[in-house]
Amino acid sequence: MARFSKIKVLSVVADTGIVPVLYHKDIETSKSVLKACYDGGIRVFEFTNRGDFAHEIFGELVKFAALECPEMILGIGSIVDAPTASLYIQLGANFIVGPLFNPDVAKVCNRRLIPYTPGCGSVSEIGFAQEAGCDLCKVFPAGDVGGASFVKSVKAPMPWSMIMATGAVEPTEENLSKWFNAGVTCVGMGSNLFPKSVLDSKDWGSITSVCRDVINIVKKL
Repeated sequence: MARFSKIKVLSVVADTGIVPVLYHKDIETSKSVLKACYDGGIRVFEFTNRGDFAHEIFGELVKFAALECPEMILGIGSIVDAPTASLYIQLGANFIVGPLFNPDVAKVCNRRLIPYTPGCGSVSEIGFAQEAGCDLCKVFPAGDVGGASFVKSVKAPMPWSMIMATGAVEPTEENLSKWFNAGVTCVGMGSNLFPKSVLDSKDWGSITSVCRDVINIVKKL
């Protein structure tokens, strides 16, 4: 499995600007989506720990990526406790993302020099996460805690903050410009990037096309 350094991971996240977020119970569908994103220029991808045996699917995805998408940096999302973070790190996760901030997860990740991006809904939570060594913090759910204006307000007194917005992010220039003009480092995007209809029809080409378009928009912004 490919193990990337913490500096490399954060650098690629910032350079790519978008982190696709997916959970699917079917390993072949997961592989196809990952490859479609890779073909579209995506180099960082978050699988989420949301279903039964998700860790088994993730383990297979890591092996697949090593062969078919060698530059892809795979991480795991929806992590809320330290034991689960440890399990996924053992399986090859290069970064950990959570819907909330758990200091115990930060300790596990710091010990292994794995980036931990916790979900934060207030300035205080972002501050506590940064004290615990979290370089990149996720504003979540971004659309419900103040949107782009919240990000802008955080960056004013804390300009060093690296923020990923997840929730209410859409693959359009109008939407993305709000987030990046507010100062986000990157955005996380799931169902708006992979509509159920696209997954059901196995239209992998459209995913590649949308990823390519989003990357071009982000680079322009």
